[in-house]
Amino acid sequence: MAKIQMFHFAACPYCREATRWMDELRREYPELRDVRVERIDEKLHPEIAEQYDYWYVPTFFVDGKKVHEGACTREIVERVLRMGV
Repeated sequence: MAKIQMFHFAACPYCREATRWMDELRREYPELRDVRVERIDEKLHPEIAEQYDYWYVPTFFVDGKKVHEGACTREIVERVLRMGV
């Protein structure tokens, strides 16, 4: 399974939406239920966030490679989760 990281912060409406979609997709597709996403709040853990190259949240990294940055769609979230299967 690939390592997925999601950089976010609590006040971001796009981050909350992406999280909601992750939850929906996991309920909808059994194969996505065990995909782990390490959620890193950039406000709470700036020392981690500073090690990565991105400007906007939510940002997803899969095995250390940035695969999406900024506002996303449900389809993008599904694509990222499927990278972790």
